Amino acid sequence: MADQSVAGLSGMASGMAGDRSARARLVIAGLCVALGAAMLFSLTSGASDASALAVLHDGLFGASGGMDALSARDRLIVYDIRLPRVMMGVLVGAALAVSGAVMQGLFRNPLADPGLIGVSAGASLGAVAIIVLGGSMLAPLMAFFGTFTLPLAAFCGGLAVTLVLYQVATRRGQTSVATMLLAGIALAALAMAATGVLIFVADDRQLRDLTFWSLGSLAGATWQKIGVVAPVIVLSLAAMPFLARGLNALALGEATATHLGIAVQRLKYVAIVGVAAAVGSAVAVSGGIGFIGIVVPHLLRLAIGPDNRYLLPASALLGATLLLLADAVARTVVSPAELPIGIVTAFAGAPFFLWILLRKRGILDL
Repeated sequence: MADQSVAGLSGMASGMAGDRSARARLVIAGLCVALGAAMLFSLTSGASDASALAVLHDGLFGASGGMDALSARDRLIVYDIRLPRVMMGVLVGAALAVSGAVMQGLFRNPLADPGLIGVSAGASLGAVAIIVLGGSMLAPLMAFFGTFTLPLAAFCGGLAVTLVLYQVATRRGQTSVATMLLAGIALAALAMAATGVLIFVADDRQLRDLTFWSLGSLAGATWQKIGVVAPVIVLSLAAMPFLARGLNALALGEATATHLGIAVQRLKYVAIVGVAAAVGSAVAVSGGIGFIGIVVPHLLRLAIGPDNRYLLPASALLGATLLLLADAVARTVVSPAELPIGIVTAFAGAPFFLWILLRKRGILDL
């Protein structure tokens, strides 16, 4: 009965905004094609002259020779440098976009963002601590974990902030969304203050690393790093669609969602932990990349409506596509140098976000 009520609610929401389910399916199909094209474009853009035809030919038929075959150098560039970077871009873009959509549904606020609850700030603090103190106080950790130290530290930082936040906002088994929001802002400020102290004591080389990392980049993508973060991000993303019906019900308020049979407390817990795991892992390997989590859900709501059954998978596809395109721009616009990807997403995302606010002046009152 509860499932039927929630299904009826989703249908009612679609009817109120105009039935966009057919359009949503068409958009999702188009986004699948766009993601495939973006992956191929990212694989073939750069200093190497490997063509799209050569990459496709090599991937489909292997090293079979001929005019379209990749050279040994190009094969090394494509499969050992570009392909890990593409896969990392897909994972990070999908994680940030879906996390943004979930946070906006959970807080019932279109301006909500994964950074709102301090996850990004906590992950950044863990990474900065390793960069600054990895050669001194935290040297034993560096020696034990090796190249995995930075992503593990960032993930642990994001998880620690999430656990503290959940304890602060939960009383008598109930989690207050308003308290979580305010506590998240406070914890983010505290984490940023601690990060500022570490930046103050950093030397010139560390400051350069910190500056580049804080602006975001996929340049450090390797198969080893993907092996560390991919299971966490994939599991988190796989769990998000199961929250869609609950988030649709939550849009009418917690009391209504409870009457419809939604376990609101469990929904909050799973959503927060899932977002923390996905964003913490993404920040761990890519640094700070902004606007993906805010702009992507907004853009999709204009096209397919607010139904989370379609919004969450569409957000994953569009987030991955946009991040791959931003990374391709970052690699080519000042070639052979490379821009931090956070600069590209900010230049593209900030004006678009302002345009949305000007176009939909009532958006802040939703």
